[in-house]
Amino acid sequence: MKYIPRLIEREIKRYLKIFPAVAITGPRQSGKSTTLQKIFGNKYQYISFDDPILIDFFLNDPKGFLNQYSDKIIFDEIQKVPSLFDYLKIEIDQDRKKYGKFILTGSSQFTLVKQITESLAGRIGALSLLPFQRDEVPEKLKPLQILKGSYPELISRNYNHSKEWFGAYVNYYIERDVRSLHNVGNLRDFQRLIMLLAARTSQELNMSALAAEIGVNVKTVQNWISILEASYIIFLIPPFHKNFGKRIVKRPKVYFYDTGLVCFLTGINSLDILKKGPLDGPVFENYIISEIKKHVIHTASNSHMYYFRSNLGVEVDLILENHDKSTISFVEIKSGQTAKYEMIKNMRTLMDKEKTNSSFKTKGYLIYRGKESAGFSKDIQCLNHTDLNLLFK
Repeated sequence: MKYIPRLIEREIKRYLKIFPAVAITGPRQSGKSTTLQKIFGNKYQYISFDDPILIDFFLNDPKGFLNQYSDKIIFDEIQKVPSLFDYLKIEIDQDRKKYGKFILTGSSQFTLVKQITESLAGRIGALSLLPFQRDEVPEKLKPLQILKGSYPELISRNYNHSKEWFGAYVNYYIERDVRSLHNVGNLRDFQRLIMLLAARTSQELNMSALAAEIGVNVKTVQNWISILEASYIIFLIPPFHKNFGKRIVKRPKVYFYDTGLVCFLTGINSLDILKKGPLDGPVFENYIISEIKKHVIHTASNSHMYYFRSNLGVEVDLILENHDKSTISFVEIKSGQTAKYEMIKNMRTLMDKEKTNSSFKTKGYLIYRGKESAGFSKDIQCLNHTDLNLLFK
């Protein structure tokens, strides 16, 4: 399968003109190495710290290593050599106005964020590369994306043997990344947490309930959730509370970056089983939210994602606050094909309140499986989920 251009490429090139170094994080198998090698070709030398010989070279002779690899270098899996950051700082400070010297990649935010904060603050721009967005997926595979996922290698295989691939991915992630980078204690309990979260995707995150079900304390669950976030398995959407009063739910909602992983972990192996089962709505919501999350991250937009739910049951699935455009978009997500006013009633109420209390322009969207239409009013549009990109116009 030929290389599929990524939407983040423009941002990577732009950042290299602004910063001496650029860090690109993202989950394993999201295409970081392939993308960088493809778009830069012979312009940058590629160094992977999956090679133990290169690690030994650096550890035994760091100055000699940097003399050889000092400009236009891609350092892959840099979390394996955290002491390199101090030497990169020295190298960058010798000529702070020389931009685009280094590209650093890693699959864990923990090490990179810590080292960037301690060593390279002000010298480095940070981006993230996630699995394919819908617009990057070949047309013939788009109907299966919600079930089979968005990882480039799966798509390059036309989703053949996806079950085996996800099985290896989960085991590899737990055995290699988690065990080598983090102290999680009981790996079996940690894996059970991942499976419980998959069954609760698109729901509020109740750490006390999860701790009780697994048989660990809440602090352990909090630590494990942080690990899953830092490793790009899950992300949390906080509640919106600025202008809608104090009587709101305070827990975040949990989503997976890839719905293919959710379906694998919950035993859903066909679109028919998904659509007829209890997770159809939650997985569809997760799919839409994750697609919006990918767009926000890959375009480096100044947007923030929230949800709203009051203790009286008033709820809106997503509130997208874009400071660059001074807009707030309210989004309701429904897996059905029929639009009804009841679906957008809460959104309408909150939009009217926001108009009164904010200078931001407000827009509303119902994302569902039905046809696109003008909506129920001039500022609320019904969009088929395949036209999600219209949300960002």
